[in-house]
Amino acid sequence: MDFLDRIIQLDKEFFIYLNGLGNESWDAFWIAATNMFTWIPLYLFLFYLVFKAFGWKKGLILVLITALMVTFSDQFANLIKHTFERLRPNNDPSINHFIRILSTPKGFSFYSAHAGTSMAVTTFMYKTLKDKFQYIYLLYLWPVIFAYSRIYVGVHFPIDILTGALTGFLIGLLFYKFSLFILKKYEPFLL
Repeated sequence: MDFLDRIIQLDKEFFIYLNGLGNESWDAFWIAATNMFTWIPLYLFLFYLVFKAFGWKKGLILVLITALMVTFSDQFANLIKHTFERLRPNNDPSINHFIRILSTPKGFSFYSAHAGTSMAVTTFMYKTLKDKFQYIYLLYLWPVIFAYSRIYVGVHFPIDILTGALTGFLIGLLFYKFSLFILKKYEPFLL
């Protein structure tokens, strides 16, 4: 067994362990946590904070950049998924007969767009709002819960989550730098 095969095997074993920690009394919570629409109040709250901190002109620019970043993050994840074509745990015949499956998407697994996009938004919002709101770092709880939910419901391996989170972190930093450039370039129009 070569090095990459061993890493994939360890990833499957760790997934089986983490997924196996679930039980029926927690299923409803994790099914809700994995649904992006559950988090709409959080998104609205973040937009409120952006507008409160920066006013409506700069706030609108930051919201538009956030939307662009979410689109980029999601499409980049899809490109990677279609490049690697790794089966999701729920579709992997080597393990799907003895794991807990609470969701059955058909797409590919590597890497998690949920983990990537939530970490990108969190990083962008943290960098944007950290000087305005003392406890904004608590926002990092969101991608942790959101990403773990993907393991719990049986649709992503730990490497999918970690790679997605790292990629999302980098995308968030990149778009934060882009937002600084845009806000500086158009500052006279935003006053």
